[in-house]
Amino acid sequence: MMLFAWLHRYPFFRLLGPLIVGIYCSDELIFQGQSGWVASCVFPLFCSSLGILILSFFQKRYSRRWIFGVVLFLFCFVLGFMRMNRQMQAVEFAFGSEETTYRMFLVEEPQIKERNVFCRVLLTERIDSSYRKTTLNHKAIVYLSRDSLSECLGCGDELIAYTGFSTPANNGNPDEFDYARFLLRHQVSAIGNVHTGKWRRISQDAIHSFRQKAFDCRERVLAIYRHLGFQGDDFAVLSALTVGYKEGLSEEIRESFSVSGSSHVLALSGLHIGFLYALLWFCLRWLPGRWRAMAVLRTLLIIAFLWGFAFFTGLSASVVRSVFMFSLFALSGLSRRKNFSLNTLSAVAFFMLLCRPVWLFDVGFQLSFCAVTAILLLQPRIYRWFPGVHSRIGHYLCSLMSVSIAAQIGTAPLVLLYFSRFSTHFLLTNLLVIPLVSFIMYATVIMLLFTPYFPLQSIIAIGVKWLIGLLNFCVRWVEQLPWASFDGIWLYGTDVLGIYLFLFLLGYYLNTCKARNLILSVFCLLAVCTCHMVRQANDRPKPVFVFYNVRNCPAVHCLAADGHSWLIYADSIPDTSRLRKAVSGYWNRLHLEPPQAIITDYTGDMLAYRDHILSYSGQRICVLSDNRWRNKWAAQPLSIDYLYLCKGYDGCLKELLELFTVRTVILDASLSDHRRQAYGKECRQLDLPFISLPDEGSVSFML
Repeated sequence: MMLFAWLHRYPFFRLLGPLIVGIYCSDELIFQGQSGWVASCVFPLFCSSLGILILSFFQKRYSRRWIFGVVLFLFCFVLGFMRMNRQMQAVEFAFGSEETTYRMFLVEEPQIKERNVFCRVLLTERIDSSYRKTTLNHKAIVYLSRDSLSECLGCGDELIAYTGFSTPANNGNPDEFDYARFLLRHQVSAIGNVHTGKWRRISQDAIHSFRQKAFDCRERVLAIYRHLGFQGDDFAVLSALTVGYKEGLSEEIRESFSVSGSSHVLALSGLHIGFLYALLWFCLRWLPGRWRAMAVLRTLLIIAFLWGFAFFTGLSASVVRSVFMFSLFALSGLSRRKNFSLNTLSAVAFFMLLCRPVWLFDVGFQLSFCAVTAILLLQPRIYRWFPGVHSRIGHYLCSLMSVSIAAQIGTAPLVLLYFSRFSTHFLLTNLLVIPLVSFIMYATVIMLLFTPYFPLQSIIAIGVKWLIGLLNFCVRWVEQLPWASFDGIWLYGTDVLGIYLFLFLLGYYLNTCKARNLILSVFCLLAVCTCHMVRQANDRPKPVFVFYNVRNCPAVHCLAADGHSWLIYADSIPDTSRLRKAVSGYWNRLHLEPPQAIITDYTGDMLAYRDHILSYSGQRICVLSDNRWRNKWAAQPLSIDYLYLCKGYDGCLKELLELFTVRTVILDASLSDHRRQAYGKECRQLDLPFISLPDEGSVSFML
């Protein structure tokens, strides 16, 4: 009863639950292709629940007031389901695989890659072969072949291109990141590749949308940084801290911040908005708060400055969420009640999910709200564990440590789920990094205010560079400490839910100090551990060999039952980082030891690899990535189980059949589309079974 009484104090917290469940159910049905028949039943259910809700609200008999609560929960569930379904339906469009002409606008600055230019575009028109025009309004991703023309494109340019689009799809590797679902949730309807000569720019800086103007403002700030001499890691870190531009961050600096447990400072979000909020409050404290009109004016000025900052950062989703939260925090300060509570936080989440349901699946959204929730519920209690301090510095350090511990408790399960890493020195990192980040942000604001006075601005820029250098030094120093992080940790989604339930029950026990609540929390923890151990036992490694669908990294992965494994690369200089990034989740789930890389001839107790012929557990695989077997003859064909065709072989299959007796052909993703289709056609003519990895995804064979 006490639990229900506690929940009764936070009405939005109770309403947030059914809304989240409705969004989640809609998302699952959409990606399982079963949302059509359900969506047709939802609208009548919505109307009927709304009618019952109105009637039950005016019910005078108190004994039946529970009907209002039940129907209200049902209404929130249906509302979340409808909003998510409606938002995802706006993304769906049948583009077709044939090439045709499209008109498009670049909605963000293009990103220059190694071989192409990555562009986010808005498709506005499609023109078919008979010159019929179809009006479109769909976001897409376009890869332009890199050349001197594509490198000169900018945000707002209008292009016309002859290409085909396809719906986002995954590579089919086990436990890989669901990139297709990620794109669809971000309203990206299709992906296209445009070759040189099949596009042209018809107008420059053609659109001036509100978001486009925001990006223009951010580019002006970045131009000031470059003009002041910021470059390399200094420019990348400063841009990420102040305007949320993270394209310049190298993999090395990202890894350093990740291992040290300070990645959150590179993601412009609540921490940085909190610093800005504190600065604005300090600058406007001269306005007398005892006058109601002055208090309202101060609050409105703070909110205006916060949204102005969000505009300068390009209106990214994380910044908009944080500014919205702090805006409500500022407004709540006008009332005589507690400034910020769990109910206010729940109200922020409720209305944000109502506007954009897909934010529920955004990692930043989940981490932000879990961190703030943990701070609200746990930080005061953790702070009381520290010995009493009377100095201002001691109070600041204790507050910082208690906030860091509470936030770490709230976000650790999600961090383990998404990143399989736990940074052990997070407390030391926050004690060093957060003060430095605050100094950098405040100094940068002062530096930008002196933009018309370049000599004075240059002097301030020297101080900012020194602070950024000190920040990077501290992060790298923590990274080099022993046991800086534990990697390869695997949690299931049900484990995370169970851990959060355990933390909730444990916190409830600490609040009530009743033995039955402690028993309930311990039972919950035992249930989570038992389920995890059972699932882990089912996921123990089995003797298999796997062909992954990873472009430009052909390899055969041989696994043993004891966790040992071997990666046989077809290339002498393989792109190992791409492969590990794609399948690291699969390796973590099986708790595999780091695979042994094999590039040249090798002979071991369980595996042999010679002249690109792999023998493992009675199976024989020919890894063909060059022309070593062309123009050869054999008195008797060698029997092989799998012929693994990769980029580098220029011949046909027929001449290989004079050397090998092949059971199955595997076509790797490194092959070009044209060559892979030609090999597939030849396999059908020869009545030879084949598997195309780009079409079928990763395949594994039990031994």
